[in-house]
Formats: sequence, structure tokens, C-alpha cells
Amino acid sequence: MTTLSIEELQVQYQLRDKTVHAVDRVSFSLESNESLGIVGESACGKSTLGLAIIRSVPGGRIAEGNILLDGKSTLKISEEEFAKTVRWKKISMVFQGAMNSLDPVFSIKQQFEEILKAHNYSGDHLKMINDTIDSVGLPSTVLDKFPHELSGGMKQRVVIAMALILRPNLVIADEPTTALDVLVQAQILSLLKKLKKEGMSLILISHDLGIISEIADKVGIMYAGKIVEFGTLQEVYSNPKHPYTQALLKSMPKIKGESELISLKGNPPSLIDLPVGCRFYDRCPHAMEKCRKEPPKIKTELGHVLCWLYE
Repeated sequence: MTTLSIEELQVQYQLRDKTVHAVDRVSFSLESNESLGIVGESACGKSTLGLAIIRSVPGGRIAEGNILLDGKSTLKISEEEFAKTVRWKKISMVFQGAMNSLDPVFSIKQQFEEILKAHNYSGDHLKMINDTIDSVGLPSTVLDKFPHELSGGMKQRVVIAMALILRPNLVIADEPTTALDVLVQAQILSLLKKLKKEGMSLILISHDLGIISEIADKVGIMYAGKIVEFGTLQEVYSNPKHPYTQALLKSMPKIKGESELISLKGNPPSLIDLPVGCRFYDRCPHAMEKCRKEPPKIKTELGHVLCWLYE
């Protein structure tokens, strides 16, 4: 069963008289109990995509497109209804820089209580909080502590627990392992795998292909506001088709054997002043004249690749 469908989604920011096209006609679907990895370099629109799904884009707006949750559009209901029935109850998000999102002057328990009160949870608050804390592998003693008394890994688990407290069907995790050491990263990934096995759908946003490979069933490669390649983990990693995906995979060091690491020349285009043709044209080793003049079309028979090479 399809949990989430994104259809031709466009998200824009307005800077005086200029428009930033942060997410440009993005489409994909996510099934129940499935995980999706969104990969791309900084400022490609990954986080904005996640924020748009929970209808929380500070300073921006959803210009066009649709977001379907369990077959129903979440953009056709009021903000009040969305906050009451969808946000945190059906879809929640672990924000980028989550460890800094905890309020330093309130205990962990008080911050959980605030979430339950804001969403009018009528059950036993203490039992719900204890059950959620236990599900992420933390002892109940952390509830009486303040954020500065917890390690980085513990704070990250607390933030994940806050996203889970109302038992949503879908969790969006934006760089959940950033700034954590390798051991704590492994613990967080193990936790996310456990939650997925328990029936939760997951969107994992990251620039780290290694982390995505640990947990994702599907992968979307994002570049300059567009998803340029989309497919199963096996398809994208074993047989990458878009030149940008190929370059990303070649930039990863190999544990076995020697291989030269490849870096791309140049920089991504400005999202304010986008080129007419392919957005990867200036950096692509296979660029053709047609790429400069015309935007490529999606080749769905190949899975989903946005490139003129497969015309």
C-alpha cells in the first residue's frame, strides 16, 4: 500500500524580486514499511523537500504539485486541520541539527509533556513517555535530566523519541547522524532499522551514501532542486545511470582494493538563476550541445533518470 505520493512538487523561496527554486517538479512514491534515502550535496533542496512534506517551510511556499498521504491530499486541508490530524500523528520529522533543538532550561520529561499537551493526547502521559524512551534504548532516568547532562548520542535518541511519541506512520530523518562519532552513528542506524522492522516508513535525508546504503530500500539522487535518478538501492548503487550519480559513487573511498577518488569540477548552478538546459551541464563529462539547450526528460523505462544520454 502506498503511504506517500509526491506529485510534481515545487517549493520556492522569495528573495526580494528573485525566486529560489529549491524543489522543482519532484515526484516519487513510498510504500508502507519502506525506507527511502534522499542523497545530494549541500543546498540541493533535500531538507526543503522534507520540510514541505510536513508543511513547515519557514520563509518558503509550496508553489505547485501535490502531496498524497494514504491517498488523500495534505495540501487541500487547512493548516489547523493538518496540525491536528497529520503533523506528528501521521508524519513527524527529526530535524537537521536535532541535538540543538532541545530547550536547555526544561527537563527531558517536560519537553515530552509539551508535545503531548500540544496534540491533546488524552492517555496516560507518563506511560507513553516511558514506553517511547524505552523503544529508543534509553533508561527512564534521562527524563529528569536536562539536555546539557546528556551525551550527543543520548540527545539524538531523545529527539528521535520525540518524533515517535505519537506513533506516526512515517518519520523523516534529516541528517540524523551528523556530528556523531562512528560508534554512535552505528547505534542510531541500528535504532532506525529496528523501527523500520516494527512497521514504520522512513525517509532518510543525507549526503552520505554509506549511511543511505545501510537502511534504504529506494534511493533518490537530488541535484539543484530536481531528483535526477530514482530507483531501488540495488539499481542505483550497482548500475548508476546519471553522470552525477556515477560521480557521487566514485567519490566514495573503497575498503578493498585501490581506486582513484573522483571529484567534480565547478559548482552547482544557482537556484535563483537556473540554466535553460540540463542543470548538470557545466560539470558533466558527457555533456552534449543538446544538454545545454533543452532540459532532459525523465526516462521512466530505465527506472527514473533525468538525462539525454538515454534518449
